[in-house]
Amino acid sequence: MKERIDKKRDIKDSDDIRFLVDTFYSNALTDPVIGPVFKAADFSLERHIPVMVAFWETILLDVVTYKGNPMLKHIALNKEVPLHAEHFEQWMKIWEATISANFEGPIADNAISRASSIGQLMQYKIKQSSSF
Repeated sequence: MKERIDKKRDIKDSDDIRFLVDTFYSNALTDPVIGPVFKAADFSLERHIPVMVAFWETILLDVVTYKGNPMLKHIALNKEVPLHAEHFEQWMKIWEATISANFEGPIADNAISRASSIGQLMQYKIKQSSSF
């Protein structure tokens, strides 16, 4: 894992994305609210981290390396392990805290706002899919 330098700077490359994702998941997996979701699901950190790095590279750096549909994956996950608003809220708190502790700048700000938008849309789509 890449080590942070003392001075915060903006997210600038895939190494920064990798550090962000690794740091986030090291916190999320031990969190009492969302950690159990990962443990209950068929979750492999070794498979998931590269996918998340590709996802955030695509979103934040316009380097198109992600191919997939996170909405469908989370709708399917919700059928296996029910996802509630508090899970999304806690995910967002950990994501924002991880970014704020390590980065600052427009791309870091975008990482926070995009995650918030994606989380809101995901909750909506999950709710809609559950009503069928």
